[in-house]
Amino acid sequence: MESIRSVNYYMSLPYNLVIKEIQDESGKYYYGKVLELDGCQSTGDTFVETYENLREAMEGYIQIKLDNSISIPEPIIEDNYSGKFVVRIPKSLHKRLSVEAQQEGISLNQYAMYKLSQ
Repeated sequence: MESIRSVNYYMSLPYNLVIKEIQDESGKYYYGKVLELDGCQSTGDTFVETYENLREAMEGYIQIKLDNSISIPEPIIEDNYSGKFVVRIPKSLHKRLSVEAQQEGISLNQYAMYKLSQ
């Protein structure tokens, strides 16, 4: 039986990988990161190459953490989240966001979700 603290154990977990296309002054490429593993990231010329590079970066990241007895976060499970949270903001910001939402013809909740997703 494989030890819980092995690279293979962590690599088999369903980590949240985010890969997006980037277009900037250096050209078009893809950037990927692992949400739960701070600093674990990679790039590539294609989506597939970036995915493969990111998996390789994860292996190195995990191995270094294990070699140095540093804890490794496990994946975030969506079932642990309700999809809502309460945040207090200044009255002036509340007013501004409400006005902007109204101008867009959407609810404040939809507008806040849009702003947070950017």
